[in-house]
Amino acid sequence: MSRGWSIFGVVAGVLLVSTLALTASFFSRRNEMVRQKETIRASWSQVDVVLQRRADLIPNLVETVKGYAAHEQKIFEDLANARAALLGARTPAEGIAANQQLESALARLLVIVENYPNLKANENFLRLQDELAGTENRIAVERRRYNQAVQDYNTYIQLFPNNLVASIARFEREEAYFQTTPESRQVPRVEFAR
Repeated sequence: MSRGWSIFGVVAGVLLVSTLALTASFFSRRNEMVRQKETIRASWSQVDVVLQRRADLIPNLVETVKGYAAHEQKIFEDLANARAALLGARTPAEGIAANQQLESALARLLVIVENYPNLKANENFLRLQDELAGTENRIAVERRRYNQAVQDYNTYIQLFPNNLVASIARFEREEAYFQTTPESRQVPRVEFAR
């Protein structure tokens, strides 16, 4: 009888140790998923900050350009609408879509600027253009960091055995990546006045 209890004790001990190890592994992996999800949120916040900076620069840029190109009302409306969409975005996916709309409107504004040589020499415009260029560089850096955080998270939750933990803990793949638009792949056409 004593031998039966010894075997039972060993089996129970092995099961207990195995259960504790599996539980610890589960929670460790789940905590890593939480950490990576928070990294995505923090990265998005950084993107949002620099997008907000650009959105804050746009009214000043538009007012400067309006004095030279008052008849280009459609582009000013498009910029205002795109800026409003960006400021009203509630999710990364909405923010990314609004950002693409804003980039398109800004590209059209810069094409208009090419048609006004006096505007390109205006000190306020040049300063704003420099600030906008710096902001665009910051946006590119933060987008890259955000996309990297999303990629790291998506990879982590798909690896075995992480995928089992992700399924149980309901961690889902993040789909909101910054991507280039078909318009951004086209080479801009600049024509100089003759």
